Amino acid sequence: MSPAYGTPVRVGVFGLLGSGNLGNDGSLEAVLGYLRAEHPEAPVDALCGGPEVVTARYGIPATRLHWYRGEYRTASRARAVVGKGLGKLVDVFRTAAWVRRHDVVIVPGMGVLEATLPLRPWGFPYSLFLLCATGRLFGTRVALVSVGAAAISSRPTRALVRRSARLATYRSYRDTLSRDALRAMGVDTTHDEVYPDLAFSLPAPQAGPEPGAPGTVCVGVMAFHGGDDDRARADEIHRRYLDGTIRFVRTLAEEGRPVRLVTGDGVDVPVVAAILDAVDSPLVTAAETASLADLTREMAVADTVVATRYHNLICALKAGTPTLALSYAAKSDALMAQMGLEAYCHPAREVDADRLLEQFRALERSSAELRRTLAERNLAAARRLDHQFTALTRALFPATAPTHALRETS
Repeated sequence: MSPAYGTPVRVGVFGLLGSGNLGNDGSLEAVLGYLRAEHPEAPVDALCGGPEVVTARYGIPATRLHWYRGEYRTASRARAVVGKGLGKLVDVFRTAAWVRRHDVVIVPGMGVLEATLPLRPWGFPYSLFLLCATGRLFGTRVALVSVGAAAISSRPTRALVRRSARLATYRSYRDTLSRDALRAMGVDTTHDEVYPDLAFSLPAPQAGPEPGAPGTVCVGVMAFHGGDDDRARADEIHRRYLDGTIRFVRTLAEEGRPVRLVTGDGVDVPVVAAILDAVDSPLVTAAETASLADLTREMAVADTVVATRYHNLICALKAGTPTLALSYAAKSDALMAQMGLEAYCHPAREVDADRLLEQFRALERSSAELRRTLAERNLAAARRLDHQFTALTRALFPATAPTHALRETS
């Protein structure tokens, strides 16, 4: 579907946006920033998980991703099962009608081609397949931009992800591991590029009204229960993660260190409550964060960060704060290596508080050197993302590409 010369390109954004995950929303914010700067004439709307939030926060029209509102709740009663099944059928026509109204649809970042957290094939993988299939049917260009991918053991999920990727017009990945994973699934990635996560293109937030207390450690927590292959051990994994994190936080408080707890998704709030209940100290407090900018501000004023969620790590690294990753997937290890901190990863599935404290102290001893490294790596990431947006314009807005000024990054 190509608009007539001089007609604005109609752009849609697609994903689990406005649903409480700050990383997903940060990726949307980055793409909207690019569109408003480089293609202000393009009308933009969304098909997403939380349309009311997206419209209120970003000022664009939005449509609910699923017809059935209980899509992500477990269906245990016959009525719910029927509702979900009917919703899958209705969503075929809803998605097709929405896609047909657009020239371009962008899927902004996110781990849309992975199953590192529990995922059912008939959930988001099915929705993504509908998007890419109807995009191909109607000639709408679908772009998967700086997305994450990983090996998937579930055959139905893997088949949907592989087909979706093949049907997309444009693909780029947030790390080499993601591109390798798609290639291993049988997708031709010869012309696909790797760029940093979209959140690295967000502007640095303004400093808060007050600096953090000296010695503050920012701890990013997660409602972590393992991945898609860990369902049988989910409770055990969560208990070990929580117990190890509580021991770590308690030790810091006993040493007189202020600890600031942050989250990256609404589902993480009970973890914060559990830590506050277990560690009875005025030195341990919780931050309220509504965006990646809020998270980055919290982490920028800390001396050190220990975090689990992928975009918690990105906020800390972007802020230039020495960071230790409680890593739950290869993508976290890859991110830390990309930013020069590969030595500071600890497995989230097997948190050992004593070993974590050793790594934490080593991190702090190297703080000055690591801050210099992060400043250099952040500059390189911003340059790469400038190239990404230039490539995106050439792929999705061909009529305007000749007049698009390549931002000098040398």
